Amino acid sequence: MGPLRVISVFLDVALVCLMFARCGARDLDSSYVTCGSLVKLMNTRHSVRLHSHDVKYGSGSGQQSVTGVDSADDANSYWRIRGKPDKVCQRGEPIRCGEAIRITHMKTGRNLHSHHFSSPLSNHQEVSAFGENGEGDDLDVWTVQCGETYWERDDTVRIKHAATEVFLSVTGEQYGQPIRGQREVHGMPSPNQHNYWKVMEGVFIQPSGDPVRHDEL
Repeated sequence: MGPLRVISVFLDVALVCLMFARCGARDLDSSYVTCGSLVKLMNTRHSVRLHSHDVKYGSGSGQQSVTGVDSADDANSYWRIRGKPDKVCQRGEPIRCGEAIRITHMKTGRNLHSHHFSSPLSNHQEVSAFGENGEGDDLDVWTVQCGETYWERDDTVRIKHAATEVFLSVTGEQYGQPIRGQREVHGMPSPNQHNYWKVMEGVFIQPSGDPVRHDEL
């Protein structure tokens, strides 16, 4: 084989490798939940989406309530995935299993939060939305428990409160007025079937900064 033929074969192999590397990177980027993504989270046991609104609890902390809703198209069920206060995650970076994050409600700018108050219906630990414009305190930090290296979009995961170690949960209790039919969301001390969550609809941020829609119902 002559020198020119060797160079030609080498370039062909390099090109194929580059194409596969790019395709692999694109597949990798598109299969994970990433920092900055806007998502809806569904409790797989009760088929309700994590939800909030500018309605405060009438007991406990008196902070903004967090509930579960049946509807898939409610705009108040979108949450942004962010880094914890002292470690900003890079926009578009895949979230690692076990990574500490904040989950910020899109409409009100308050963070998913928990603390040692009893929830109003089940007397588990209260989960609320807290802070202003995405800024709150250390009780806004949660960790994602999943089985691989990164949080994959198709994963069923648990979301654990970093400070008090309860799991974000739904056990089916329903509110009356003014949020009739919505389910109580609370923290439970042990992992069980009530604290599994899955990403559903969302706008996912790629490392390039380009959003990718995902509308699985």
